[in-house]
Amino acid sequence: MAKEILKQGNSLFEQIRQIDENGNEFWYARQLAKVLDYTDFRNFTGVINKAKEACINSGQKITDHSVEANEMVSIGSGAEREMPSFKLSRYFCYLIVQNADPSKEVVALGQTYFAVQTRIQEIQGLEAYQQLSTEEEKRLFLRTEMAKHNTHLAAAAKDAGVIEPVDYAIFQNHGYKGLYGGLDAKGIHQKKGLKKSQQILDHMGSTELAANLFRATQTEEKLKREQIKGKQKANQTHYEVGKKVRKTIQELGGTMPENLPSVDSIKQIEKKADQPHLPNPKKNK
Repeated sequence: MAKEILKQGNSLFEQIRQIDENGNEFWYARQLAKVLDYTDFRNFTGVINKAKEACINSGQKITDHSVEANEMVSIGSGAEREMPSFKLSRYFCYLIVQNADPSKEVVALGQTYFAVQTRIQEIQGLEAYQQLSTEEEKRLFLRTEMAKHNTHLAAAAKDAGVIEPVDYAIFQNHGYKGLYGGLDAKGIHQKKGLKKSQQILDHMGSTELAANLFRATQTEEKLKREQIKGKQKANQTHYEVGKKVRKTIQELGGTMPENLPSVDSIKQIEKKADQPHLPNPKKNK
């Protein structure tokens, strides 16, 4: 199963996604275990228990994300047997892959898939974001989120050993290189026709900002979760996360970020947003 998913990419996690009679998505635990290359479900229940602990620690109710259910399991020769299992939410699947065996390459793919998709749901589920209808408002919202999480990322990088400003610039470039197919900040400026004085993030549309937000949040979490230490390891982590987000975009059929057009500076939109006739997403936070 691991070889199969490595050939197909993250799409297999989408293929085993189920929809119940109320239109809610879920994943069966035994199917997920098989995809994640756990041949013995008893071993996988240990991962489920760790995910339950993480769910409680995050302030979530387990029953909102994991429900006991029966699942039809193939026992060979085309026959199936009903076995006890669980219906899992996307968030709980995310917690599972965070606690699964990191040596399995398929687990890393699962981490990327569920992390990115869970973050999309989080943003879309925010009341402030749901109220936005225009591209300008979405840009303002995501740019504010990006600024906040870049601060968190800088703190996590500092804890990992990225102290000096020049080292942090190198660290940021590694993230850009992973996400932008090898382009660093200078290369992105050239590709998009930006001047040296222009901030890359200020000239991104909402789609590109969202991709960079995923990169920043997932790098921050990975640095903390794995307690990564040392500049080189931190740089490599940022690069790998950026590369995985890029791969996910590719598998979803999206446009690569370096090929997305640059747009007018967000500073102009901020000035308009401060006027009383245009809602300011930042004031709804």
